Amino acid sequence: MGKESIKLIANNKKARHDYFLEETYEAGISLHGTEVKSLRQGKCSIKEAFIHIEDGEVILYGMNISPYEKGNIFNRDPLRPKKLLMHKYEINKLLGKMKEKGYTIVPVEVYFKGSLVKVKIALAKGKKLYDKRQDIAKKDAKREAEREFKVRNFG
Repeated sequence: MGKESIKLIANNKKARHDYFLEETYEAGISLHGTEVKSLRQGKCSIKEAFIHIEDGEVILYGMNISPYEKGNIFNRDPLRPKKLLMHKYEINKLLGKMKEKGYTIVPVEVYFKGSLVKVKIALAKGKKLYDKRQDIAKKDAKREAEREFKVRNFG
């Protein structure tokens, strides 16, 4: 099997900021024709998206796929719930973890893998405010160190 090209469509930076991402899974997504065409143009947002498991099915809510301009009557509701395609044992594993306190499932990335649209989802634990502050402080310190390094070497 050859190496398929991966082309990123949408990235959820907010998920990395608000949650500790513990385990990631790759899921297929059930789409209709014009939605795929819109995704090929990169018109997708998962900033507000969240995932629920209902009746053994993984459903993605709040993923916005802008309507395809040339799609007229075939366009679907941009915010309609979309079914994610995963193996039953993965869904059961996620359900078991979700029952624990503080766990949720968030979409992290949407991308093309070859010609298929995939969603990377993560089992996540919510960060507290002080965790977020710690992350911001680390980023600032790293940025400051890089700035000092540049000044010292090029100044």
